[in-house]
Amino acid sequence: MKFGVSTFVTDDGIGPAALGRALEERGFGSLFLAEHTHIPVKRESPWPGGAELPRHYYRTLDPFVALTAAAVATERLRVGTGIALVVQRDPILLANEVASLDLVSGGRAALGVGAGWNREEMRNHGTDPVTRMRLLRERVLAVKELWTKDEAEFHGEFVDFDPVFSYPKPVQDPHPPVLIGGAGPTTFDRVVEFGDGWMPIYGRGAGELAGQIAELRERAGRRLPVTVFAVPAKGEVVADLEAAGVDEVLFNLKTEPEDDTLRDLDRLAALL
Repeated sequence: MKFGVSTFVTDDGIGPAALGRALEERGFGSLFLAEHTHIPVKRESPWPGGAELPRHYYRTLDPFVALTAAAVATERLRVGTGIALVVQRDPILLANEVASLDLVSGGRAALGVGAGWNREEMRNHGTDPVTRMRLLRERVLAVKELWTKDEAEFHGEFVDFDPVFSYPKPVQDPHPPVLIGGAGPTTFDRVVEFGDGWMPIYGRGAGELAGQIAELRERAGRRLPVTVFAVPAKGEVVADLEAAGVDEVLFNLKTEPEDDTLRDLDRLAALL
């Protein structure tokens, strides 16, 4: 099983380059970053994690800028989003950003995707929460077309463009893995149709994980990889996830200044 961390990189925590170096030095294999472009002051959407939204949600760096900084400071660390809010991103720009990250990193990029929970945030991007899952599907499919076709085109309900040249192409063949976030009743439909793996949050609606993983792989007809993020730093949790068939564990890393973060990483590294 592989090990990495999932976290929020902000303007008042450890910088992404220092974080990337620290992870690689301690033997971690990956860094996955969350995304929120902004948080509306007037918010009605409940945060799934509790009553009060933590400070770091308000202050996240753009994940692709931060991941690029981490990538150029390291040699082996996989760099990905956990998750990118695709329903708030133009697919042509997203395809270019991820392909550029894959090129700069030498083929180490991964794209974790989701539709998000903050309806006010997505509305500010012109996205209707009611149709966000259909929008997510089309944008991911369009990104894959842009990555893999010399003259890519897409014609859908929400995404529509005639043949275009889109470069660079990703280094990875055929493209960086797209990991589908979520644990709802239709999540596996998306994973099987246009995903390259499943990326649930630990303990949030995942249910009986071993049974779900078996169901997913049976439906897909292949061994789709499973990455679980926001995992607590407990040996028994890691053992349970490994027994369930999880391929990669992303420990939940608090957003703190550099010295505090390095101490946290030292404790996490003891579980590797």
